[in-house]
Amino acid sequence: MAEQNELKKSDSAIVQVIETAVQLPGVKVNRESFLVSMFEKKEKDLKEKILEAGPIEAGISKDELMKIARSLVVDRTLKSTTMSFAAGLPGGVAMAATIPADTVQYFGIALRLAQEIAYLYGEADLWSEGNLKEEKVMNTLVIYCGVMFGAGGAAATLRVLASQLGKQALKKIPQMALTKTFYYPLIKSLVRFFGGKMTKDVFGKAVAKAVPVLGGFVSGGITFATLRPMGFRLVNTLDEAKFSYTKVELDADLIEIQNTVELQEDNENNGLRMSTEASVAKEIKKNKELFDQGILTEEEFNEIKNKLIEKI
Repeated sequence: MAEQNELKKSDSAIVQVIETAVQLPGVKVNRESFLVSMFEKKEKDLKEKILEAGPIEAGISKDELMKIARSLVVDRTLKSTTMSFAAGLPGGVAMAATIPADTVQYFGIALRLAQEIAYLYGEADLWSEGNLKEEKVMNTLVIYCGVMFGAGGAAATLRVLASQLGKQALKKIPQMALTKTFYYPLIKSLVRFFGGKMTKDVFGKAVAKAVPVLGGFVSGGITFATLRPMGFRLVNTLDEAKFSYTKVELDADLIEIQNTVELQEDNENNGLRMSTEASVAKEIKKNKELFDQGILTEEEFNEIKNKLIEKI
């Protein structure tokens, strides 16, 4: 669809960062290898079921999964303080000139952690059949980032998409209508949350504001204090979606998503109106100068002015 293509072709900051970060070694997570490492002490039959259906469907309890997930977040965040896989980008990795290397590294670590948390909670393998050029993969990663950064509507969207109640509710909506009125506008809102088209300086400030790094980046590393709460936010969102999500909460989330979409539309309409008003004002000013110079008569100027005002 045209709207999805517009998103994929967009040069918005978060899309550029994700496209660059996933090219870094170690950012894409192999679901099977990861789950095997997490449940290596389980008996063979259970491990096979985990790989086939996911930990939850295989019978791993809420408490055990939460313990594993929280330990994972702590472990990955501690290790991230010494990571620097963006310090020297490997040959062939294209990085936009507007994106700082530290920003790419930050998101690389966050995206890796997001995939691992998602696989723990039974989400599908992102890379088995698709790649980043697939709309669904990019949208999923944008949602994960949105949840971790606390973007409005992101957690509600993930709970709806990841829960059985949400999946059943969405099945009742035709796919085309679902994409156009629910999914794409929300993704677009999340993309705008991360700043849209930004310069290196502006994007750096936006990230710093969203995640106040204590003492800044140290040797390309990322501080323990910032990534840990982001990881826990994603863990808690998926935990709720998979284990305790109710119809009341689903309805509340759908309302929140609708409000987010409507706010996005209002902002776009206001922006368009402001742009039109500015354009009209500029044209009126230009014609006023022609009137002052005697090129236009007063009648001609007033006629042009009234026609321009009607456009607002």
